[in-house]
Amino acid sequence: MSGTPDAPRDAHALTVGVVTAFPPGRNSLNEFGYHLVRHLAPLDDVAEVVAYVDETDAGAPEPMPGVRFVAAWRFNALTNVVRVLLALRRTKPDAVIWNLQFATFGDQRIPGALGLFLPALARLMGVRSLVVLHNLADNVDMQEAGFASSPLQARIMRLAGRILTRVLLRADLVAVTIPRYVEFLREEYGARNVLLAPHGSFEEVQEPDFSPRPAPRQIMAFGKWGTYKRVEVLVDAYRLLQERGYDDIALVLAGTDSPNAAGYMAGIAAANADLPGLSFTGYVAEEDVPRVFGDATVVAFPYTSTTGSSGVLHQAGEYGRAVALPRVGDLVDIIEEEGFTGEYFEPTDPASLADALARILDDPEHAEEIGRRNFVAATGIPMSEVVQWHLLHLRRILPVPR
Repeated sequence: MSGTPDAPRDAHALTVGVVTAFPPGRNSLNEFGYHLVRHLAPLDDVAEVVAYVDETDAGAPEPMPGVRFVAAWRFNALTNVVRVLLALRRTKPDAVIWNLQFATFGDQRIPGALGLFLPALARLMGVRSLVVLHNLADNVDMQEAGFASSPLQARIMRLAGRILTRVLLRADLVAVTIPRYVEFLREEYGARNVLLAPHGSFEEVQEPDFSPRPAPRQIMAFGKWGTYKRVEVLVDAYRLLQERGYDDIALVLAGTDSPNAAGYMAGIAAANADLPGLSFTGYVAEEDVPRVFGDATVVAFPYTSTTGSSGVLHQAGEYGRAVALPRVGDLVDIIEEEGFTGEYFEPTDPASLADALARILDDPEHAEEIGRRNFVAATGIPMSEVVQWHLLHLRRILPVPR
């Protein structure tokens, strides 16, 4: 179904819009947006992808065959609704895929909420829309995720989240990546336009090297840090391992601050300047992702809650890594429903995390077994097939051509 840029296109090929964060910008879901666009563009029945991307200080995206980039919004800007709708009117896509979570357009309440009205407003303009929704407000601990500073504020935010969920359900179709989300939206909101969509593996990768990594064995964590993803418990667990005599290990903290926690990683670095073997990668460019995961013996997930499907878990699986996981929130659903496995720990207990890491470090055969199972789970459905699924459903909601 896919072709080369020079291959003839379907006579009824679509112009598909994608509203998403996108590299080199660093906003949430930029990696998912990159691979979504990259795999849509070569399809024979896609005439062009128009990517309505975030305008950032990092500059414009690299050119991509079959893709027209439109800088249509900016994180936390109050003008996003007007800018995106004007861009849609000017470019006239046949249909639009919205790559969203609840803080896509901003971590400030008003611009963040206004942006989530866009799929419904676009539908009123006659633009058919499929929302790929990566989290639900009902399943987010508002205080842990940094959206509320008190229980009262968290309750207000939860109510606002429910309203915004109903607004998002005004899109033609809403695709979620966790089966329980489908059931929940149908039962709790009476939604009949909700579908299950596989997350998809970002790369169609060859089987990775599962053999033990050379010393120093790296414990790696990857993410946007400072809210519900906090590295203190992992740093403390690493110190405990060193005290237990693990002298051939290193800790690599990959990624940047969450938009809600500016300066967090700099504070961690300053507080642990004495810690041998600790390193920080900063932002990891797309081309460096394979190396960062490939060098790791184990990938740790020091999360206190979750806000939806974990792209990092899928990436760890694609590169055949063993993982240390907390049993929290939706991460449990992903693990059990998608076939991932790992060693488990109590989310806020450094000793529990140290024990989980030790079980992997002490048993290379066990680490390889986990890595192989995670590879199978992550690569079962590649993104190249997921985008064909999205396109099929877009055609369902489009008017029948005369």
